Amino acid sequence: MLTIGQLAAYAGVTVRAVRHYHQVGLLPEPERDASGYRRYGAKAVVSLIKIRTLANAGVPLSQIGRMLQADASAFAEAVHRIDSRLRDEVDRLEASRKQIAQLAAGDSLALPPEVTAYLDRLREIGVSERVVEAERDGWILIAARWPDRIREMMPSKFAHLADPRVVRLYRVLSELDELPESDAADDPRLAEVADIMAGLAEEAYTPGGETDAGDDLPFDLLDALAVETDPRAQRMLDLMRERGWARWTRLDRLAGPPGAATGRGPER
Repeated sequence: MLTIGQLAAYAGVTVRAVRHYHQVGLLPEPERDASGYRRYGAKAVVSLIKIRTLANAGVPLSQIGRMLQADASAFAEAVHRIDSRLRDEVDRLEASRKQIAQLAAGDSLALPPEVTAYLDRLREIGVSERVVEAERDGWILIAARWPDRIREMMPSKFAHLADPRVVRLYRVLSELDELPESDAADDPRLAEVADIMAGLAEEAYTPGGETDAGDDLPFDLLDALAVETDPRAQRMLDLMRERGWARWTRLDRLAGPPGAATGRGPER
């Protein structure tokens, strides 16, 4: 006859586990002997080893009792159900591992490969990391709203980088990024940026073009993101309005006072 400590050691569990199995009704608790100790026989050892084996295999304690009492057919069916559940859990964990890996991957978090390739191209032409990060966060907003349209957007984005004006635009933004915000806010190069953006918008604008009616939220968020990330962005918005454009995130031409604009599709 074994003490609870000897029983636990033989079965490879802790005394605390044995007591827990008593509490949940998995392992019968023996009567105390004349000395006041509980003593366990061979049957208790066998039962505890079965419980430990099932628990280590991932079987919930709530199901172990029924499995121990089941016949061979019912036991096999229960094992099949548990195996299916564990496979689903493995798939979920694998998906979680991929998402965790993306956290370390930086740009690929929440973005398709076409966009990460575009961000890498920006780095190749000398765009500062802070400007690239701002571009990345903007694309996260776009990809979340229009995931099926990213692939059709990217060829034109890559083509734009062949335009010297676009390269100059990114490089000036990178130069301004190196200045303190108090100095860059009044830097004349901000006007140059606005002139380039207004000129590009003028060339791309098509009156009555395809619209995203009622879907201003992504563009509002892009503008808000820019201002929250860098207060100098508000100055850029003001400069664009002076040139007749309500914003730079899409082609919104002012038709009168600032704010009286009509929009057309995403033009990032």
